[in-house]
Amino acid sequence: MSALAESPAAAETFRPADEDGVRDIVRAAVADEAPLLIEGAGSKRGLGKPSGGLANARRLSLAECRGVTLYEPEELVLSARAGTPIAEIEALLAAHRQRLEFEPMDLGPLYGEAPGLGTIGGVLACNLAGPRRIARGAARDHVLGVTAVSGRGEVFRAGGRVVKNVTGYDLSKGLAGSFGTLAVMTSIIMKVMPDVEAEATLVLRGLADDAAAGAMAAAMGSSAEVSGAAHLPYAVAARVAEGSLGRESATLIRIEGFGPSVEARAAHLSAGLSRVGRLERLEGEASRALWRDVRDVRPFADGTDKPVWRLSVAPTRGHELVMDLRMAAAIDAFYDWQGGLVWLRMEAGQPEADLVRQALGRHGGGHATLIRASEVARANVPVFEPQADALARLSKRLKDQFDPAGILNPGRMG
Repeated sequence: MSALAESPAAAETFRPADEDGVRDIVRAAVADEAPLLIEGAGSKRGLGKPSGGLANARRLSLAECRGVTLYEPEELVLSARAGTPIAEIEALLAAHRQRLEFEPMDLGPLYGEAPGLGTIGGVLACNLAGPRRIARGAARDHVLGVTAVSGRGEVFRAGGRVVKNVTGYDLSKGLAGSFGTLAVMTSIIMKVMPDVEAEATLVLRGLADDAAAGAMAAAMGSSAEVSGAAHLPYAVAARVAEGSLGRESATLIRIEGFGPSVEARAAHLSAGLSRVGRLERLEGEASRALWRDVRDVRPFADGTDKPVWRLSVAPTRGHELVMDLRMAAAIDAFYDWQGGLVWLRMEAGQPEADLVRQALGRHGGGHATLIRASEVARANVPVFEPQADALARLSKRLKDQFDPAGILNPGRMG
């Protein structure tokens, strides 16, 4: 394990292979009033509040609860146990020219872990989606159903194999982003989509952040059906695609689809963008590799524990927020989701949470999540955006209903 990830401590680890085993472990933990630390492959232990110091804690690993249980390519549906590696699922889909449309992130390298360890359960529990989110939605938008074990030790199912199968509150989507604090997901049914025939990325060189924001907005507002818009400022560009972009800033616009359509849309968009700056073009695997690095925050996967923030803001305000912060602190930053997602690294080594959140408030508000920091830092600052009172009360009621004993990932979300 990398030194960047949270220490597993001395907690006894259980590795059930199915939902019955998960249910029995949860029931035993309830009976013993023992905290239960939930994980897939452990690649995201460094995300959220640290769990160190919990007396009598046990670790529940879903690494053995794995395998694709149903795949019907013609129906665009796949079901897998929660511990199934995303890499395994993507390889199966690729063999049938299909894909997970929400472009799941792999945060392992950001914590110093090897790539490809993330699981489908972990991705959904953290609701992690990549650059295509602005066009295709988040992970929760592609889940059809789940089987899970609540903190009461009860197995429940929500959703199913078709889209229109839910009345009332959709629990399968409600568990997305809950970080294992409401229930332990044991299997997941996902909607999959056909892979694209062609992909091209237009690369504008040398733009300042504000000019890049304008170019990305114009591209997203065009008829080109853009599926990715990101900006890598000066020097950040050198840390993706094995340095092939050089140090000059790069504004990235991705177009995907049927080959002739991609060619026509790229030509149309290029005609306008070429008036903004020098234009280059990447295709095929070169384009895919570049977007994987953006997706996985590779510019900041540097082997350190320098704090990394994930800021969700209005796309037109992201560059203003970064400029504001640069006046007060040493930071490094790049942008995804048309500028609405700002990845921020604090170069001095401290999270400076008050500074970041105050600046966020001055620029229209949003959400700030401390994605990476030392255990000490995460223990002493709010990792997730503090909730308004009404929302906090609602969250507590949900927690009390699903996990009345409070044993599932206690304190993970603060």
